[in-house]
Amino acid sequence: MGTESSSYDYGFWAAVLVNTAFVLGFVAAFLAPVRKREWRSLGVVSAFVVALFTEMYGFPLTIYVLTSVLGVRLPVSNPFAHQSGHLWASAVFGPQLTAVFCTLGSVLMLAGLVRMGAGWRQIHWAGGRLVTSGLYARVRHPQYLGLFLLTFGLLVQWPTLPTLVMWPVLVATYVRLARREEREALERFGKAYAEYLRTTPAFWPKLLPTRNYRTQEV
Repeated sequence: MGTESSSYDYGFWAAVLVNTAFVLGFVAAFLAPVRKREWRSLGVVSAFVVALFTEMYGFPLTIYVLTSVLGVRLPVSNPFAHQSGHLWASAVFGPQLTAVFCTLGSVLMLAGLVRMGAGWRQIHWAGGRLVTSGLYARVRHPQYLGLFLLTFGLLVQWPTLPTLVMWPVLVATYVRLARREEREALERFGKAYAEYLRTTPAFWPKLLPTRNYRTQEV
């Protein structure tokens, strides 16, 4: 039996910890949770990220379930080699596309981090004022859109059964959080926010902004 067919490329728990801390550190810094509901929502993101990196470097639960429990035969010589853990490539589209999916995932992740950071900077500089310019002229929740791009990029880069199930839950959690924040903003900013709410999409930007708002004082 060759080296490739007998290799087991997992059990790197230090890599799990480092990558999890790296991603969650950026997410927590840019979302800056303060209230209990914000920390609960961040907990959903944490569970998603931990599950993903655990399977990427620690233990390939999805591969184990597919091969040992369900008896699915993957079109690879060794399902427990690290490159075989990429399900889009090894089980669906072919291993020759692994690099394509990893590159696409990285681009989405970077775009998400940049958007989250830029959104945080606008909010931080506003000092409590209503922000409707810049990124916020295109969507009402650019930071959450950035989070969706980041986590979807992770999903593209390394899909697993748990994270495929968890990602819609993550999105629903932050959509619900955004709706609650909008109700509070309506109470605080009144007509200014009502107009902004009416003309600006929540998460997915239109091709052109409907209006170039300015940051307004409370």
